[in-house]
Amino acid sequence: MEMGALPMELWRLILAYLPLPDLGRCCQVCRAWRELVLSLDATRWRQLCLGCLECRHPNWPRLPNLEPPSWREALRQHSLARRTWAQNVPELQSSACITLFRRRKDRRVWRVGTGPGCDFETLRGALTVAGPYDRVALQPGLYEEQAEVSLKVPVEIVGMGKLGDVALLVSFDQQCPTARLCNLVLMPAWFSPVVYKTSAGHVQLDNCNFEGAQMQVRGPGTCQARFCSFAQGASAHFLGVALSLMDSCEFSGSDTASVTVEGPPVTERNWACKHLAALVKTMTTNSMAITPTNTNLKEGIVNTLSMALPPVGPTSMETWISQETEKVGGMTGGEGALLHQGIVQEHGWSEGDLKKDDKEGGPTKRPDPTYTLSYEAHGLAHLWEHEDVSEAQEPMLRSLVEELQADADAQMLVATVHGCVLRHCLLRDGKGGVHMCNHAHARLEANVFTRLHYAVRCIQNAKMVMLGNEVSGCRASGVFLRLSAQGVIAENNIHSNAEAGLDIRKGANPIILCNRIHSGLRSGIVVLGNGKGLIRSNQIYGNKEAGVYILFNGNPVVSGNHIFQGQAAGIAVNENGRGLITDNVIRENQWGGADIRRGGDPILRNNFICYGYSDGVVVGERGRGLIEGNHIYGNNGCGVWVMSSSLPQLLGNYITHNRMYGLALFCRKDPEPGIGREGAERGAERDGDRGGVGGENLNEEGELSVWENDIDSEDERVSARRSISVALVESNCMSHNGAEGVYVKTCESVNIVGNMVGENRGVGVAVLQSTQLTRLVANCIRGNAHSGVTVAKECRVELRGNGVYDNGGHGVSYCGDGLIVENDIVGNRCSGIRATDSADVKVLRNRVQAGLGCGICIEEQVRGLVQDNLVFQGHLSSPTPQIQLDSQNLECVLLNNTLLSPALHGSSCPDPDWALENPPPRPHGNDSSGSSSSFHSTNLAIAVTTRITASVESGCHSNGSIFCTVL
Repeated sequence: MEMGALPMELWRLILAYLPLPDLGRCCQVCRAWRELVLSLDATRWRQLCLGCLECRHPNWPRLPNLEPPSWREALRQHSLARRTWAQNVPELQSSACITLFRRRKDRRVWRVGTGPGCDFETLRGALTVAGPYDRVALQPGLYEEQAEVSLKVPVEIVGMGKLGDVALLVSFDQQCPTARLCNLVLMPAWFSPVVYKTSAGHVQLDNCNFEGAQMQVRGPGTCQARFCSFAQGASAHFLGVALSLMDSCEFSGSDTASVTVEGPPVTERNWACKHLAALVKTMTTNSMAITPTNTNLKEGIVNTLSMALPPVGPTSMETWISQETEKVGGMTGGEGALLHQGIVQEHGWSEGDLKKDDKEGGPTKRPDPTYTLSYEAHGLAHLWEHEDVSEAQEPMLRSLVEELQADADAQMLVATVHGCVLRHCLLRDGKGGVHMCNHAHARLEANVFTRLHYAVRCIQNAKMVMLGNEVSGCRASGVFLRLSAQGVIAENNIHSNAEAGLDIRKGANPIILCNRIHSGLRSGIVVLGNGKGLIRSNQIYGNKEAGVYILFNGNPVVSGNHIFQGQAAGIAVNENGRGLITDNVIRENQWGGADIRRGGDPILRNNFICYGYSDGVVVGERGRGLIEGNHIYGNNGCGVWVMSSSLPQLLGNYITHNRMYGLALFCRKDPEPGIGREGAERGAERDGDRGGVGGENLNEEGELSVWENDIDSEDERVSARRSISVALVESNCMSHNGAEGVYVKTCESVNIVGNMVGENRGVGVAVLQSTQLTRLVANCIRGNAHSGVTVAKECRVELRGNGVYDNGGHGVSYCGDGLIVENDIVGNRCSGIRATDSADVKVLRNRVQAGLGCGICIEEQVRGLVQDNLVFQGHLSSPTPQIQLDSQNLECVLLNNTLLSPALHGSSCPDPDWALENPPPRPHGNDSSGSSSSFHSTNLAIAVTTRITASVESGCHSNGSIFCTVL
């Protein structure tokens, strides 16, 4: 018949009445007919799929209202899956193979019930006469067996009518190679809670309900369950299984774990393993092709609300600088600068005093550029060249495919770990989801875990692969790993859990890739109790506590993650936690981007820590660690906040564009940090647990644990690091910060060596409290809005080998006790060196050129010695002398100083000797390769610290003095 004889609408209406076999025959007529039949997907194919009594909606139970991409394909998959249980027919042991096929084709149907046409009234009676692969059809009703029912031949037991019309109170013991149960409600008999068990054969369960019952599968037995419901405390137990599949099942109301997988997979395999392996391989290939951006479109893993995109993207550097400029009135200080708002006021000293001194020099006018000494060739110029941060340099998140290509171990785990496979299941409203223990293997793909006590627990050397799941609303941690558990956890959406999203402890070592871990009521990831793990390319955001929290000898690798918009710290390392934290973007967190305290000793390397609402890095009491090569910028607080009694190593960091200090060092007993915070309350928060997890329950279900008794051997990443006895901060660039570049208010010795401190809106280096010796060695301090170095009263400070250039106030404003030796102090707006307020200082062998003020200014009541200095004349029209000593000062001695004025040679050129030569401009460096070339400087600092250790007295706390070396 020609198709053009009728309109297409009528053809579709006619074909909509055909049964399934006739639709198949129509598809074989021609291509046009095939396309016509396929066009009935949303009508006839949908009707046939939903009308099948042996299956449910293709997206049940997770998204029963979401239509599949193709109803015809869904029906096809249903039809193929229902035949799996009988795939072993050619392999049955029999001498009459032809007879077997004939018997399979002509198998009998035994009807059980009390109505007309029924062959038996009881299930046991039908099973006694049923042959291999016969069907037992149960009519609607309740069937109860008083003893265990053994299945000795392959058989198919099917309930007629709708699901729920046929209920069995029974306990099956499968002893045959294969069996199938379909459309049944299974409840436990009075004598056993187990309704079905198999230890060697394969069982297929389609569209069954388990109510208050248990199913047990013991290897080498296998199970394939589809569209089954486990309710009222029902659960599934797998013991030593090599491969089993739970597809599109629902678990609810369990008193224990809904699914328990125990024991290593047995080496023996039954006939069904190869068929299940092919099916799992196909599913895994499809899952690996799904990216985070199209997951809910292709797989429908979770609903639209839970898969909402992360909050609005971060502020760019240009936008942030523009906003800060509007807030404080420009990038060069002025009336809007933080210092001029009275923020820095300690013990009666304020930078406002310097403002008055600046005005005394007359109108703002720099020295004639013809006579200005050049200093650009100093040894730290390489730090200044790379201080600007471009957002293009921030590491991008890698996809799961890229991660697996780069990690052979993860790739092998994904390819080889099967065991019990759960796919497209819903686990809700119970105590536990999936529990794996004792070397068990399991694979979880595209499941939804919600409103459970915990979603997944993997312990005792178990291995799992967890791909594309949603874990939310758990009353404890979402995913829990301990006791040397391993596995791959990738592309999951883990959110809104009462405790940590992932809890890793006691030697567990998972690989965590490309997940979204957010909106938790505690931390995103907690690693403790010698837990390890590789945490890479995850988005961790919006958690109420730390995004990643490491403590009690936890030692993970945290690499390439984006950790942002948390309500506490981005990463917190406390209580002897360790870890290698590299190449992460940590931004827009409420507290410190990284918070290290109480014995925390991580390696924090090459991270971007930016746009935080507080400080970039906080090293609290007893904090340690190597902080190297990080870009710390755009934070509303300090770039790095270091408390006394901590012992960090800061090497080669770029600390720029922070609203307050670049680096702040404070005494831990000081109640008021003095940087415009809300007083002692904010200081208490810094030294408390706000950066960590607060009151997080770190014990499993509340039990007490003594973590100190569970300590592994020292990790190679930590043992390879050189041991130090003082804190080191070396080769850092601290520039364009809103207040001081370096702020020191501590009662312990401090060494500041080899840093670039420039273009900050306050003083370059401000020492407000230093009862023990503070050393500034080989730093470049240039272009700051106010003085280069300021030393307050009663501070003991030594300046040696620094270059102090082109600052907006005095080069060095000195009110304390100590030495100023062999520095180059050139081009500063006011005096080069200004000593006042009863200072006791020796000024030796410096090269000084002032702007409008004196080269060296010694005021009344200053004691000391000014000797062997080379003082270059500044502006020719300046009325101030090159060295000025107060006429009433009788306690300061001037000896053997050289005063130089430019000797012109015709064309307004100064004398050739008018330059910083022999030696060249300070500070001196041995190469310009950045932080990695700091060996010489580090050895210098260690030697310096060793020399002064013996003479330094103990500080303000009972633990004695701990030196802080800033290199």
